[in-house]
Amino acid sequence: MAYGDYQNEIYLNGLGGVVPEFPMDFAELEARAQAALPPSVWSYVAGGAGDEHTQRANTAAFRDWGLIPRMLVGASQRDLTVELFGATWPAPVFLAPIGVIGLCAQDGHGDLAAARAAARTGVPMVASTLSVDPLETVAAELGDTPGFFQLYTPTDRSLAESLVQRAERAGYQGIVVTLDTWVTGWRPRDLATANFPQLRGHCLSNYFTDPVFRAGLDRAPEDDPGAAILHWTQVFGNPLTWTDLDWLRSLTDLPLILKGICHPEDARRARDAGVDALYCSNHGGRQANGGLPALDALPGVVQAAGGLPVLFDSGVRSGADAVKALALGATAVGIGRPYAYGCALGGTDGIVHVLRAILAELDLIMAVDGYPTLADLVPEALQYVSSPRRN
Repeated sequence: MAYGDYQNEIYLNGLGGVVPEFPMDFAELEARAQAALPPSVWSYVAGGAGDEHTQRANTAAFRDWGLIPRMLVGASQRDLTVELFGATWPAPVFLAPIGVIGLCAQDGHGDLAAARAAARTGVPMVASTLSVDPLETVAAELGDTPGFFQLYTPTDRSLAESLVQRAERAGYQGIVVTLDTWVTGWRPRDLATANFPQLRGHCLSNYFTDPVFRAGLDRAPEDDPGAAILHWTQVFGNPLTWTDLDWLRSLTDLPLILKGICHPEDARRARDAGVDALYCSNHGGRQANGGLPALDALPGVVQAAGGLPVLFDSGVRSGADAVKALALGATAVGIGRPYAYGCALGGTDGIVHVLRAILAELDLIMAVDGYPTLADLVPEALQYVSSPRRN
């Protein structure tokens, strides 16, 4: 079944008086998620750094490009598959890591909801270090769908090694090292409420269940949560340098993917250092304000990558956005806030709906505009619109 057939399913259900349970556009999805989530969780998930200019610029950047329609190409069948890390993905999208996705679900287990949605759709998931449920429990819900473990590299190298080894044993198929979050960015929404979930003990299960982390405590985390949280603050963030790459590479034979690469020179150095893929992202505008939209950085990173796969996220809200990122050279596109909002509204079912809707739009755009394969989505398929961005 083509992904675009999701619309036929919806229309046919409508003949029986059944309308979609979840929103069909991002604006309504966002509004309903805000009503469903506690204010503290909403501000953390929806907010960004500074006055959130970069967060808005991430989404506005997609409006600067238009896909040029091509006719009479017979795009009745579309091939969205992509080969990555020795596996065939059914489509070039994945669930980007979200550190508080666990808190977004009404039952408090959003990490499991996301993994189950990945299993149902075949869309790979990047599981965050900061999760409500341990990484092993999350991996067990993925079934045959590829999963990747996102590492916030701690200052304690033995703890980093333990986390990576646990991810290997759990069956994750790659390690995504986030480079831009060794210190938390300036986030006024969270500062205004003095709310930082991890300082309240949320989403720290991977630490509290880790033997190396527990060995650094006088008492078990469950017996002295305050001391465990304090220990976490002392080991969380490692400001990595290029000299650390050899050590990171030595931790695992799994594919090593560097997240946060936005400068071509950084892409070249990472490529030369032997990483397996680059991940172009500015953390959705959550970490630093006033920066370049990630989409604007993508072409330079792709060119400098020299053939390495380039994953991408930041500002993706629709299938139309995914098409443009793919045409600008992304190998696969990460979905972030939309699936967090779907999780808030319906757990696994809500996430599945969001993914199916994005994939349906992606598929139908390729059909209508005459791009039957991902190989047809090249930079020349886009035209720069050069319209003023709305800030």
